[in-house]
Amino acid sequence: MKGVLRTSDAAHRRAPRSAPRARGGRTGTIVGGLDFRASARPRWRHVLAGNAVHTFGNAAVLSVIGIDAPEVVPSSYFDERLAETYDRLKMRPGMLEALAGIRERRWWPTDVRFVDAAAMAGAKALAESGIDPGRVGLLIDTSVCRSHLEPSAAVTVHRELGLSSSCLNFDLANACLGFVNGMQLAATMIDAGQIDYALIVDGEGSRQTQEATIERLSQPDSTSADVLNQFATLTLGSGSAAVVMGRADAHPEGHRFVRSVSRAATQHNELCVGDLTQMRTDSRALLTAGLECANDLWNENDTDWQHMSMYVAHQVSTVHTKLMCEQLGIDPELLPVTFPTRGNIGPASVPFTLAMNQAKLAAGDTVLLMGIGSGINAMGAEIIW
Repeated sequence: MKGVLRTSDAAHRRAPRSAPRARGGRTGTIVGGLDFRASARPRWRHVLAGNAVHTFGNAAVLSVIGIDAPEVVPSSYFDERLAETYDRLKMRPGMLEALAGIRERRWWPTDVRFVDAAAMAGAKALAESGIDPGRVGLLIDTSVCRSHLEPSAAVTVHRELGLSSSCLNFDLANACLGFVNGMQLAATMIDAGQIDYALIVDGEGSRQTQEATIERLSQPDSTSADVLNQFATLTLGSGSAAVVMGRADAHPEGHRFVRSVSRAATQHNELCVGDLTQMRTDSRALLTAGLECANDLWNENDTDWQHMSMYVAHQVSTVHTKLMCEQLGIDPELLPVTFPTRGNIGPASVPFTLAMNQAKLAAGDTVLLMGIGSGINAMGAEIIW
């Protein structure tokens, strides 16, 4: 079809008819006659760079909830399970606490599903907001953890909470940034007058992934490289979180969600790849690339983020938090942490940490939600408390 797509170098041109239907190499593949090799990718003359900025005029946070999984799992338990592996590979135990600063994390009982955890948080958030579930026009489930590909996790949460048949519901996935993205989307729809209330939920569980990882690393053929590549898996935690958002003009007591600034650095999309059985991470490269993306986001932001009342960041480790505060000039006293006792709860980390520290905030305080997701995407979202 001529004229459908044009680029500066005709990168998506049709391959000759004599070309095989699919052939690949180290630089890419030709599939169905379309050339996807690296050498044929488009080189655009004008590339938009910088941050994406969205402002909101009538969106407010009405409640924010975090729920702990009940089973406390100390890092020493993992050391005990991996003692033979550490001894065989001449590696020291205690790395989770010494390097990551994580003393313990939580697990759900085996009969609690990810959707159950998300629904528990959603029910509590609705109760605290005082909003009738029948008035919720949008439900977003941002959980990374899910037991199946379809149907969506949101449909189960929708059913368990008894939401209306007119409530739009779906999953939104963007690694650990998903929840803040969900808030951004909800604020957009509230501002547009399409909905009055939104519920964003997230339920994460690390038990299955960590048990599978410990079993794999306990095998006699595991290597030190395996331990290091899967180290980040053992920093994960379990918990759930939820936020109810609504129209600020109808809820002057709400906390205004006023602005979001986001940035993509997707050239780093293979540094952390995981599923429910394992997560393999180049921790050093991911730390470097994530901080670089956050720094670029921060430096190109056109408003003052240096004088916020509280910074609520994604929860990763002591090293990550320390370097981020140093690089961005944030006072560590204004950045609360939950990872030492909860680990990294994925997308739930930011709302969970906000929920655990909201009593410290007063009316008029400014809060910056600092989300980042492997891939890499980063976002800062401003709330006026």
